[in-house]
Amino acid sequence: MSAVNITNVTVLDNPAAFLNPFQFEISYECLTPLKDDLEWKLIYVGSAEDDSYDQLLESVLVGPVNVGNYRFVFQADPPDPSKIREEDIIGVTVLLLTCSYMGQEFIRVGYYVNNDYDDEQLREEPPTKVLVDRVQRNILADKPRVTKFPINFHPENNEHGEEHPTQDPATETIENGDQEALPSSPNPPDP
Repeated sequence: MSAVNITNVTVLDNPAAFLNPFQFEISYECLTPLKDDLEWKLIYVGSAEDDSYDQLLESVLVGPVNVGNYRFVFQADPPDPSKIREEDIIGVTVLLLTCSYMGQEFIRVGYYVNNDYDDEQLREEPPTKVLVDRVQRNILADKPRVTKFPINFHPENNEHGEEHPTQDPATETIENGDQEALPSSPNPPDP
């Protein structure tokens, strides 16, 4: 059973200009007190073929984490377009929101992002060089892919310092919108 359950993620300021910051309102519950902070990261996938183009947009530590419900707004700078191949700026990509405890990632929320020009004429006749200031991003917030990983939230309770064996991650597609974007059930559904 997970010590932390993400109960909701709301994508704010969406759609938005490509160069605007990302903003997510994250709600979660903690079922047992934790000694260390939670680490939240936002990663922009710059290319489907080559992960060297991925950009860590922001990493924040949140804590202390006692039993209770929490909510905060996570803001991150947009990706640096100079670190993305020109042919990969326009089109569909992925944004990953992850949370880790003591270096162990236990949840990953993936969103498809569609980047396209904000003007119909530019969409129909794209310029030879991408006009980044005219690109608009649209995060497909109503269909996140949630992957949960089993981790040991209390390694200090393990007498021999052993990690629990890892299992295959559970992945689910959430069908509802922002109101119930993420389940609060500690048990992932069967694949």
